[in-house]
Amino acid sequence: MTLENDAKTMAQILTDDFILVYGDGKRSTKANLVDDAKSGKTHYEHQEDSRRSVVVFGDTAIVTALLWAKGIEDGMKVDYKQWFTDVYVRTPSGWRYFYAQASLSLPNN
Repeated sequence: MTLENDAKTMAQILTDDFILVYGDGKRSTKANLVDDAKSGKTHYEHQEDSRRSVVVFGDTAIVTALLWAKGIEDGMKVDYKQWFTDVYVRTPSGWRYFYAQASLSLPNN
């Protein structure tokens, strides 16, 4: 999800078979994320990732980082940190976002 809810860019970057697996096992598809961005029910005032690592192996790139997100998700205020891992694949048209997994929200310190 982008800070601006740019559904058009999301639709271009995500592969058609994109899957996001949440820490509780729930899943979202490309269609779910693009529809959510279009609806405006989710809006972030802050998204920042840190402690990022990137590994590239052939036509696959894996990004892991700690995300801090603050805003509105499905009409509810949120402010959390979680680890995520994203998988990108190189295609003839460029890098595309193929798979993501997010941890449960980390306890507040």
